[in-house]
Parts: sequence; C-alpha cells; structure tokens
Amino acid sequence: MRGDDQHTGHLFSYLSPEDRIPADHPLRPIRQMTDAVFGRLSPRFDRLYSDMGRPSIPPEQLLRALLLQALYTVRSERLLMEQLQYNLLFRWFVGLSIDDAVWVPTVFSKNRDRLLEGDIAQAFFLEVRAAAGAAGLLSDDHFTVDGTLLEAWASQKSFRPKDRPDPPADDPTGRNPTVNFRGEERANDTHASTTDPDARLYKKASGQEAKLAYLGHVLTENRHGLIIDALVTHATGTAERDAAGAMIADLPDTHRVTVGGDKNYDTKGFVHQLRTMGVTPHVAQYPETATRGSAIDARTTRHPGYAVSQQKRKLVEQCFGWMKTVGLMRKLRHRGGARVNWNFIFTAAAFNLVRMRTLLAQPA
Repeated sequence: MRGDDQHTGHLFSYLSPEDRIPADHPLRPIRQMTDAVFGRLSPRFDRLYSDMGRPSIPPEQLLRALLLQALYTVRSERLLMEQLQYNLLFRWFVGLSIDDAVWVPTVFSKNRDRLLEGDIAQAFFLEVRAAAGAAGLLSDDHFTVDGTLLEAWASQKSFRPKDRPDPPADDPTGRNPTVNFRGEERANDTHASTTDPDARLYKKASGQEAKLAYLGHVLTENRHGLIIDALVTHATGTAERDAAGAMIADLPDTHRVTVGGDKNYDTKGFVHQLRTMGVTPHVAQYPETATRGSAIDARTTRHPGYAVSQQKRKLVEQCFGWMKTVGLMRKLRHRGGARVNWNFIFTAAAFNLVRMRTLLAQPA
C-alpha cells in the first residue's frame, strides 16, 4: 500500500538531538574532551562575568560554536547561525535543544572582546595540551618549530603613505577608484594599511608577491605532531627566529632537548642562542655558497637523531595545512594583531583535538 505524502506538524517531539546523533560519530569524543576542558575552565569563566544582571549566553556554548566553525570550515558567524537553525548535529554539539532560539551573529562581536581580555584561547589551548600530555601523547625530548604566512583581511589599496596624500586616482568618481601605484616604492617604514594597521607587507620567499600579512608560528612535538605552542607576530624577516626562541624558552627546563627546523633557522645567531639555552639545534643546513655557509657542522649531523629530526620535522606542515584549508586561517577573517593571535591559538587547539581523537581511537 502506498504511503500518503501529507506533511503534518507534530505537537510534541519525543527524541532529543542526543538521541539522533550516532554513537560512533567523530564529534562525540571531541565533545567529551571539550566538556572536560570547560569544566576545568569554569572558575576562569566566572571571573569574566558580573554576579548581577541578566544571565548571558554560556561562554561554553559560544566556544563550542567557534570550534564548529573551525572544524567544518564555516566562513562567517552569520552562516554559522544559519547552520544552527536547522542542523541537529550543530545544535547537539553546542548544547542547544530543538526549541532553543538561535543567537544573532552580533553575539560573537559583543563577546569576543570579553573572551580576548580573559585570554580564553590560550587557557583553552593549554588545557587541551595538558589533556594530551596526561594521555601520553606528547614527546618531552624532540620538537620542531616553523612559521607560515597568514594573509591579512586588507587589500593592497589600503597600504597607503603615512605622512603624505594618496596618489591620484585614475577614476576618482567611483566608490572604489583605481589607484596606480606603479613606480612608487612602498615599504613598511613609510606605508601602513588603513584597514589593518598591524598587518605588514611581506613575502615568504624571493620571487613571490608581497602581501599584507602576519606570521603564524608553532612549536610541535615529534612523536605525533601535536602543537605545543602557537603564536602570531608581525611579518618581519627575523620574526620566525624571534618567535621560535620565545616558544622554546617556555619549554620545561628538565633535560636537554632537540629542536628541528628548516634552513631559515640556520643562522649563527639562532644556533648559538639554542646552544646557550641547552637545546640541540637540529635545523636543516643552508646550502654552501660563496657568501654564506651553514652554522650546523658534523658535531650535530653525525648523530642518527639528526636525520630522524629532519624526517619528523615535516609533520609541522600537516598543522599548517589543516589550519589553513580547514581552520580558515589562509585568509584571515579578523583585523588587529590581538584578535588574529586569539583565533590562531584557538585553531591550533582545534587541530590538537582532531589529532587526539584519531590517536586515542587507535588500539594500544
């Protein structure tokens, strides 16, 4: 007998979102790990809010929503709110029932400053890292450092002289006039972006185009490629080595460790800095030229561990690949160094959660 295609609404629903999510769904272990982290961060959340007034949206729900945005590559908060309207999986993960109203996108704008001032991204990242350490997933001896270019949310047209008028526009009548910068020298010392003043004109290598950008840096451990530390700085020629020294200095000073890196870190100053800190530099050797040689010699390269570090250091590219293609960090969505740094650290924590879910699911 053929069924009748009649769409009638139901007054009551006897199934919750929890009942509709498969028991083996990959988001379930991530939800369990984040719930444990938020439980430890609850006292910190209490200090961010007043004891009086109308109850706010729980910060745990806001952070779960931002985590979904990174995990599912949702480009904007407006699209994220649209997904929360009808996506039961998203509602379940955030903690909303079927009848709960969805927030307006400006909720994130109003609460972002509070989460930024409370340094919640760093606290969340450290708790996720501590959970990875408690599960025995982290190496205490061997690490890798690297940096990547993060394209700022600002156009080349916004990069204008600091102390003199803009060049004349070819067509000044339109809202977006064409400005000809050909023949004009533009440098970070004399120009700045009017859209994002913290962004710097930078190119990663010779022959590439210069972009308004930041530099994102990570320190990973070599056992499973989990991120130990993350940081965003201005885009300068020495930023990668400066950030690497700062992140390595935060490692526990218990025993000698090794730190790998690409040939950009093969400078006498950086290698000397690591050795002064009691760290063995396993950076790639710079090719011998008439004007420059390598600061790494046979004292380091003769050991088998050096070759292993050169192989394992490539794991760091998986972090950058995921954070850019999935975690929305290739083209930034926020302006200002503080907000970019907050989102970069939070995305690094999201990468660790995905990696931990995979590692913990493997048989011992």
